[in-house]
Amino acid sequence: MSYNAPLKDMQFVLNELANLAEVNALPGCEDATPDTVEAVLEENAKFCGEVIAPLNHAGDQEPSFWKDGAVTTTKGFKEAFRAYADAGWQGVQHPQEFGGQGLPKLVATPCMEMLHGANLAFALVALLSDGAIEALLTAGSDAQKARFLEPLVSGQWTGTMNLTEPQAGSDLAAVRTRAEPQGDGTYKIFGTKIFITYGDHDMAENIVHLVLARTPDAPPGVKGISLFIVPKFMINDDGSLGARNDVHCVSIEHKLGIKASPTAVLQFGDGGGAIGTLVGEENRGLEYMFIMMNAARFGVGMQGVGLAEHAYQQAVAFAKDRIQSRDVAGSSGPVAIINHPDVRRMLMSMRAQTEAARALAYVGAGISDLAHHHPDEATRQANLAVYEYLVPVIKGWSTEMSENVARDGVQVHGGMGFIEETGAAQHYRDAKILTIYEGTTAIQANDLVGRKTVRDGGAVARSLRAQMDEVVQQLAETQSIDLTAIARQLRDGASAFESVVDFVVENAKNDPRGVYAGSVTYLKLAGIVLGGWQMARAALVAQRKLDAGEGDAAFYRAKIATARFFADHILSQAHSLRHAIMEGAAGVLALDVEQF
Repeated sequence: MSYNAPLKDMQFVLNELANLAEVNALPGCEDATPDTVEAVLEENAKFCGEVIAPLNHAGDQEPSFWKDGAVTTTKGFKEAFRAYADAGWQGVQHPQEFGGQGLPKLVATPCMEMLHGANLAFALVALLSDGAIEALLTAGSDAQKARFLEPLVSGQWTGTMNLTEPQAGSDLAAVRTRAEPQGDGTYKIFGTKIFITYGDHDMAENIVHLVLARTPDAPPGVKGISLFIVPKFMINDDGSLGARNDVHCVSIEHKLGIKASPTAVLQFGDGGGAIGTLVGEENRGLEYMFIMMNAARFGVGMQGVGLAEHAYQQAVAFAKDRIQSRDVAGSSGPVAIINHPDVRRMLMSMRAQTEAARALAYVGAGISDLAHHHPDEATRQANLAVYEYLVPVIKGWSTEMSENVARDGVQVHGGMGFIEETGAAQHYRDAKILTIYEGTTAIQANDLVGRKTVRDGGAVARSLRAQMDEVVQQLAETQSIDLTAIARQLRDGASAFESVVDFVVENAKNDPRGVYAGSVTYLKLAGIVLGGWQMARAALVAQRKLDAGEGDAAFYRAKIATARFFADHILSQAHSLRHAIMEGAAGVLALDVEQF
């Protein structure tokens, strides 16, 4: 279960694909120099590999537990989180004025990947705090920022998001938790929230819950939802902790995976009302919560990349050590299974998909930094539109990818993959939740169709296709057999992508059921084509480095080989996906409900 961060690939993607130098030149990003970034990543890799990763299997075998109203986390988690917070890792991307390091999202992203790759269940507490910090930075009052942000950024306190209720899963219009104004600027909160990640634990002094609730005169549906801060412990004027608030964990879930992460049922107001304060304006809570949700959705995409990397590393190590059967070419005796062609196919598939998802996510992070820090308003808005288009793809495709990679990891292990002691099964079980929480893959796909494609008439998607065409031309101009092969697949994939975008824009209004029947397939197509585009860019860079005699030739040859595999085996699926989206709705909707 050891984990070693893929620092060489991370640095390659940061510098060659995600334009770290351009981000470093932005106002407010001056500290992200190459030397600083390299040092940050090396230290983070060491910390995650030595402190966090060893707790991964233990957390699966001896998960957090609830007893007498309190949650005790896996042995070692509390001490590891204190070390994580004291080292400043919680604050990597958050403002210096609140105790953070103020580094760009592009630098925080590989740190995020390493933490999730090392120990997914542990990393969730940091992910939720990041989201709470982002929401308060955007929508919190000056007083709320002053009270809550520094302890959250330092890791002294942690944050949660409270959306889901027993009768309201992803349908937030059905939220019933109520907030009664008290006339002094506070509200009393009453209700039940479920599936609250790290809703209670023993790893920090306080927990800051961000809670969706309705005021008495709120309009129905999502337009009547407000957002409230409800701390586990009240906070005195001097910043010290006061009395316990009326919010209690009444149970935690017994889960398929991420067992060490306590998923709480929280009860608000059984003792007279939990005290909360309003964030922003009444009835704008969902708008504010989307800030937190978008941060979390990108983070969950990085969970997918990190888990896939860990599963791949473990499968490679096993395949090199496991001796079984003669090689098909006629070896004199049994060989390590990595010599068998189908094992190679699975390992290459795991590697190629992970690298493609990493590249797309890092590029997205760099675009986010341009959207937030570029001095030109028009440039910021253009980059924000691209980043918002990419978020559902990064979340949805990367997590579906991680499940596929973890499944292949079990298969590489053979029968031993089905045995818990190897740890391969844990990756598979842990991966399943990633396609569900923070919005299922279908919810991401619906967002990609409605808000990100139809709303702008496909403008952002077509701008991405134009950039792909430039890469196709550059690939075709080389003398490389591999790069011209990649060019053919990227050209066909980009064409399929644009055809689907046109189909979605033209038919979403007149045939919404037909379009949305293919929404998840559209998301998959987008992920594969956009990922293939990044792999093609990587192959171009690698070939230029080889031609110039620069750097590690073996690394660059492997990069080209991996990109070629992705093009031949994964990007080549684009045509059939296009057909399923544009022609397949009839089959999806053919049966009456009674026929199922």
